[in-house]
Amino acid sequence: MQPVLEMDVPDDDFAFWPVAETKPFGYLPLTGELSPAEVGTAMMRIVGYNDIGPDPGDGFPPPPADPLGSFLHGMLTSEELIVAGGLRVVDSSTGVTLLPGCCCGLEGWREWHEVVDGGDRPWLGHDPQPTAERFGDTVRLTVRSGKSDSPVIELSASELGRLLVGVERDLADFVALAADWASRHLPGRSAPLAAALARLLDLPLPAVPQRR
Repeated sequence: MQPVLEMDVPDDDFAFWPVAETKPFGYLPLTGELSPAEVGTAMMRIVGYNDIGPDPGDGFPPPPADPLGSFLHGMLTSEELIVAGGLRVVDSSTGVTLLPGCCCGLEGWREWHEVVDGGDRPWLGHDPQPTAERFGDTVRLTVRSGKSDSPVIELSASELGRLLVGVERDLADFVALAADWASRHLPGRSAPLAAALARLLDLPLPAVPQRR
């Protein structure tokens, strides 16, 4: 199980910081093992997804005039941050893979804990409408809900809980890595950017290195 970002069509004109090449509409796993360029790609996607800040007409400050400040404005000022993605689950014994559906957001990854606790099903997106349901001690992950022949992954609730611990560790490592990356590429803005990223992913704020 991995936390992943859904990637969009590459922006060949992006020039605020170095980014890596990605395949359109693929998924980028978020871990502490990403290269600096891959972190740059992840941050480009996350910031870009929130590139609409609060309405100045509601009393919020307008975006800064400089292009970089304007690009970061939504990420640094919006109360509710979102980003396309979710959790990818691969059954190594069968090769069956469950991917986030359309409109699924990585910001809601903690909803998976509801399955472990026997509560409501998490929202995993539209088409192909993946689902996660608990039946007794077994959790059934359906790749394409509504299809009688859909591939499924079955695992115990305790195993899912263990996997979610790994997801949280991967995300925490990514946030720490991104905070260090921001201190190098966005000095002066690294602390609020790291705070916004931690809030988006519902994680504690990491220590942000101070660089001169």
